[in-house]
Amino acid sequence: MIVKGVKVNYLVLGEGRPLLILHGWGSKSDNWRKAGGFLAKKGFKVIIPDLPGFGKSSSPSGVWNLDDYADFVKEFVKALKLENFYLLGHSFGGALAVKYSLRSSVKKLFLVSAACFRKSSFRKKTLYVLAKTFKIFSFLLLKKAFYRFIVRRSDYPYAKGTMKQIYLEVIKEDISNDLSLVQVPCVIIWGDKDKITPVVQAHLIKSKVKNSKIEILSGFGHDLNLKAPEQLSKLVLKHL
Repeated sequence: MIVKGVKVNYLVLGEGRPLLILHGWGSKSDNWRKAGGFLAKKGFKVIIPDLPGFGKSSSPSGVWNLDDYADFVKEFVKALKLENFYLLGHSFGGALAVKYSLRSSVKKLFLVSAACFRKSSFRKKTLYVLAKTFKIFSFLLLKKAFYRFIVRRSDYPYAKGTMKQIYLEVIKEDISNDLSLVQVPCVIIWGDKDKITPVVQAHLIKSKVKNSKIEILSGFGHDLNLKAPEQLSKLVLKHL
């Protein structure tokens, strides 16, 4: 399937009420196969695309931002003729799910470890400036030091081609002000040991989204789909 100029791979599990899952940065549909499988067994048709630039889907030809990815989701939904569906987004996919829900109708929104807060920091500014520099020059020793000390907790070094620039665009956009505009019922699911998107962010989202509920998984971190797929799916099912 070609959507917005991108060759898209996607996974479909089960039959029944549709649930669309948007994975996080650097992830892919296969990483949600276990959690999706549990949901499919309970009477849901789970659709999980490899977002452009990840998994088996091709990368965008240009530099996309979060709005471009939201446009992609809209076109993907249209191509599959999905209606009255549930939407779950994890991490980067959570921010994307918020963006989509402000443009189009969804039955209920699930935000799992959603990366909605992208406040500016010295490290991010340094990353952006030096990444631009390294695009022009090849100071190999400096590059190694940069990757080791400045971006050791960043996904930037692992991105390739256009995805490096897309990553820089994505981490610039803070959508915290958009959260108060969410009108659909929302369920916020988080791990209390999350070091990527700290659990305090879950409570901040809860305070901003009027019609929302929060569920905290004790003892788990950011990748709930990989570390706690059954527990995660049970919490999702609880609110379906």
